[in-house]
Amino acid sequence: MVSLWLLSVLVFIGTNLLPGDVGRRILGPFATQESVDLLNARLGTDRPLLTQYFDYIGGLLTGDLGQSVSFARPVTEMLGSALAHSAKLAVLAFVIVVPLSILGGVIAALKRGTLIDRSITVFGLSATVIPEFVSGIVVIVLFAITLGWLPGGAQAPAGSGVLQQIRYLILPAIPLVLVLFGYIARITRAGMIDALDADYTRTAILKGLPRNVVIRRHVLRNALLPTIAVVATQVGYLFGGLVAVEVLFNYQGVGRLIFDAAQKADLPLLAGGVLVIGVIYQIATLIADMMYGALNPRVRFGAET
Repeated sequence: MVSLWLLSVLVFIGTNLLPGDVGRRILGPFATQESVDLLNARLGTDRPLLTQYFDYIGGLLTGDLGQSVSFARPVTEMLGSALAHSAKLAVLAFVIVVPLSILGGVIAALKRGTLIDRSITVFGLSATVIPEFVSGIVVIVLFAITLGWLPGGAQAPAGSGVLQQIRYLILPAIPLVLVLFGYIARITRAGMIDALDADYTRTAILKGLPRNVVIRRHVLRNALLPTIAVVATQVGYLFGGLVAVEVLFNYQGVGRLIFDAAQKADLPLLAGGVLVIGVIYQIATLIADMMYGALNPRVRFGAET
């Protein structure tokens, strides 16, 4: 709760203490001063900052994020629709990248020092540093324009079924998979190597247990612990860091909504979007802590003592 309160303070400061007049930023330089004053009065930005902050916190506690200036709609309603769209893209990318990255990290660790290990590592590091808009353009040109296998946009027609929606979301999911693959695979590889070199692994092997049993029962359980934290932080990215992908593919998600709000100086919408992403990060971190405790008995028993 403290972190969320601090986030609300940062969001309020960031959106209300920007240089210049709020009404003037929204209406532009050619609007009359009377119109600017009327808009400031309607938005409440002409009141003392402390009063504005208490009203802002009061709205948050009741689930009211205010009214969008640009779209004249409740921010909560707009964010709900955008979150549903981003969730579809995030879930698809998550379902693809997590097992693929873990498998890549496990194979790289088991083949440590070989060509397979170096190939997976180099590919992961290379894919991570390529910006999403670059890889996004490449996949559009290759799979949508040249080969014609997939649609270039991400927004499926209204009434499309699940498979049709997935078909439209595959291309925008690829840049996300490429960015996240290197992070997760590298952490998985490091955890696997530490677990393979641990005393309990050598003891299990000396007892005569088959190698696949040792890896499944002893190595993987401990090797995946640091991977959980990395995966959790990437969940927040999948919802909040989609600006380049959603703009490139014209997808109406949270990232695109925040981008539009920043362009139009829509402060209530911008603040609401950033705050929602912060809440998602907090929930993802909490789930990661719970899973970490479930997989690591030492953490669970230590918390009980």
